[in-house]
Amino acid sequence: MSENKTGKYLKYAIGEIILVMIGILLALQVNNWNEGRKDRMKEQVVLKQLQEDYQANLIQLEEKMATRDKILISAVQLLKAFDQPDGVIRDSLVKDIANLCHDPIYDPIQNNLTSSGNLVLIRNHRLKRLLSNWSSDVVAVQEIEVVWSKYVNGEFGLIISELGLGRDVSNSFMNDSKHLWLLDNNPNSYKIEIGTSKLGAPLNEILTSRTLEGNIGSAITLNKSANLQSEALRNRIHEILDLIKAEIKE
Repeated sequence: MSENKTGKYLKYAIGEIILVMIGILLALQVNNWNEGRKDRMKEQVVLKQLQEDYQANLIQLEEKMATRDKILISAVQLLKAFDQPDGVIRDSLVKDIANLCHDPIYDPIQNNLTSSGNLVLIRNHRLKRLLSNWSSDVVAVQEIEVVWSKYVNGEFGLIISELGLGRDVSNSFMNDSKHLWLLDNNPNSYKIEIGTSKLGAPLNEILTSRTLEGNIGSAITLNKSANLQSEALRNRIHEILDLIKAEIKE
């Protein structure tokens, strides 16, 4: 201070502080860049896993929809038989009733993005929103499916038993119906010949059953509704897959 060098020392000190601050900021910037690069790598892993999951979900959904289409076709055929019973073949009628015994329930792969915290890694806001809403979209389909499943395993099963068609329908269900839900995709793995019953109701009794006719009507209403919801869900999956594909870096 006696030599009037205070100003120089202050400038030197300020310069040192600025250099230290610049060093800290650069270190933080490098650290943030490294963390960001790690997050992008994690995001790519998550995106590729999601791509596999939703491709599998799409295949399963379309299998369920195809099964419901078969239910709808058989249900329409059955109502035609009720309206025009002349010339109806009993075996064909039983096959159509057996097709109504399918009760497809959509059970997609559920990701744990939200609970694991990995959802924050997804940068695409539209994709993030679709993934967040996925569970509620699936529930919209499953709620209708469950109602039909209760019909099949409840009232519908009872009327089949009352008409003495249990054995005939079971035999047709196992040997004539296509089971798209089989994991091994082997159509013969479900087959077992149990024959037909001699105690079943005659054709005219089957085609005058109000309860059976009512259940067939419910089959059309519920399965058509489920397929409409499924169509909307399929569109969601296609959009999710398109967004994922755009975000994946080859």
